[in-house]
Amino acid sequence: MRRTVRRPARAMAGALLAVAALGGPAASAYGAGGGSLEVNPYSVEPGGQVTVNTTGCGKKASAAGDASAVGAGPFTLAPGSRAGEAVGRFRVPESAQPGTYEIVAQCAEGDQEVRGDLVVTLMADQGQVEPRGSVKTGVGGAQGRDPVRTAAGVAALAVAAAGGTWLLHRRARGDGI
Repeated sequence: MRRTVRRPARAMAGALLAVAALGGPAASAYGAGGGSLEVNPYSVEPGGQVTVNTTGCGKKASAAGDASAVGAGPFTLAPGSRAGEAVGRFRVPESAQPGTYEIVAQCAEGDQEVRGDLVVTLMADQGQVEPRGSVKTGVGGAQGRDPVRTAAGVAALAVAAAGGTWLLHRRARGDGI
């Protein structure tokens, strides 16, 4: 009986084609009239640089981009390294809020407009607030870092441990309680 062995490269290529065909994040760009605007990276932090490209603007491969939705303003798409490709760049402002923003480009020839989405996420240390206060569980909670209360608690635990040890020792010797 002959076993077929799947190669990882084939499996990966098949998975990538399936994601592209089903419209995953890499295929999230859309446009009117068959063109699309690819946004790379799809998800960016405030202050990050974004590259957009499209093949939907015809042979001249140039367009006027607009990233005003995210606060970056206008930018230019110029002919790229591949034939018929227009490429442009812009920087997401530091003040950008998290969310999904529509990036638009108006092609130089005709009235073709291409669109794509950009997701802005927060950095780990930006906008994060440490929790304060206690959790309302009904069991009680910490009363703070009062050294007098801490010392009293430690002393009470030490007396209880010493008394318990003394009682167990007397019981083991048969002296009774």
